[in-house]
Amino acid sequence: MATILIVDDDPALREGLAETVADLGHRPLPAASGSEALARLQAGPVDAVLLDLRMPGDLDGMSVLERICALPDRPPVTVLTAFASPANTIEAMRLGAHDHLTKPIGRADLASVLDAMLKTVRPAGAVPDAAAGHPGLVGSSEGMRRVQKMIGLVADTASTVLIQGETGTGKEEVARALHAFSRRRARPFVPVNCAAIPGDQLESELFGHVRGAFGGATGDRAGAFHLAEGGTLFLDEIGDMPAAMQAKILRVIQDCVVTPLGGRSARVDARLLAATHRDLPALVAEGRFRADLYYRLNVVPLALPPLRERLADIVPLAEHFLARSSKRLDRGAASRLLAHDWPGNVRELRNVVERAAVLVRGGVIAAADLDLPSDRPERRNGDSPPADWLSGDLPSAVARLERAMIVAALRETDGNRAGAARRLGIQRQLLYAKIERYGLGAPGLDLSADPTCDVGNPDASSSLGPE
Repeated sequence: MATILIVDDDPALREGLAETVADLGHRPLPAASGSEALARLQAGPVDAVLLDLRMPGDLDGMSVLERICALPDRPPVTVLTAFASPANTIEAMRLGAHDHLTKPIGRADLASVLDAMLKTVRPAGAVPDAAAGHPGLVGSSEGMRRVQKMIGLVADTASTVLIQGETGTGKEEVARALHAFSRRRARPFVPVNCAAIPGDQLESELFGHVRGAFGGATGDRAGAFHLAEGGTLFLDEIGDMPAAMQAKILRVIQDCVVTPLGGRSARVDARLLAATHRDLPALVAEGRFRADLYYRLNVVPLALPPLRERLADIVPLAEHFLARSSKRLDRGAASRLLAHDWPGNVRELRNVVERAAVLVRGGVIAAADLDLPSDRPERRNGDSPPADWLSGDLPSAVARLERAMIVAALRETDGNRAGAARRLGIQRQLLYAKIERYGLGAPGLDLSADPTCDVGNPDASSSLGPE
């Protein structure tokens, strides 16, 4: 039986967590404040910590996390919050949190994170000062939260990160966030677009040259590797790099030595980040990209989801792009943004929103002001009719979202109702009632005949409420 320290200023949530922790076979140790939590850690051994992010007083959750992670024998900590943001997610992971979860927390999710924490052995060591944050990284969808957690885990390492994603998904913003949350943030961040520089100039751009190295070289010039000394070099669109340069970049990664054109070799200290929208394994198979370079770059792969898979981020991103203007979106405009497929991803969204902000004379942007084609094709085939997600009152909007999530969960589990309930974090009986309420038991959904196959007993409780 493990001792789980539960730190939350909300008595109801603290008691709910304690009850579930006890049901899972562990000993709950409640604390109502950061100071009380640190005192309990000094009084006796604790195996894991569930830590609320927002607490009144001098010690908020992030301050408590930093102090816990500085202890010689620190227990693993999972941060809980009802107000997740990219900055606090990345910062929590960077400081050493095991995970960063949003409330409400389902019993199954809580059991999973406790099991993972209790299997984890954390190394000792203090943690550096907190980063100021990176305001350009916007998004709270599940896909973006995975990206933010990965940034927090690898920002302070020296490992090379290969950022992959479709054109316009924000790969450079992720690279800038990796730099902004790293120990190198006080040093330069130097981006180089490998596809935008002709092949015969790329070597000089990256490695530099000395006077007289070639015709037109009238003076010494430092290359991007030297400009990024102590900081971060970001090679964007590395999949478009010429073959000759691939071999030279590989040598620099291996030896950390750069030779300017016509000059002498010198060691460099720059953290390397790379990005591409291309399928590098396919290019390797075709002989168009060096396999050894691919493996050197792909130390930590980080995949960015396309915007069409980040429904929860579309309106917040649009509002972020409108922040400098006095314009705002009305309900119809927001709904139309949600209905579009965004083949150009975040870059397309930014262009559409900024164009509307320039052309609209008033302070409100309506649906008709957005230069967009019709709704997503898959929403016109009768499978799921286009919905004005923000129309009507709050209960009807929540019902639309609830129905859509239930349909998605049933399809992802091939109609297995118990599996869908577990995926949704609710009791099986509650799911049955909602299926009946929304008329989802129709044969067209292809629900399995055995709704409980291969699934154990239902959860004793569906979720724990927000703070």
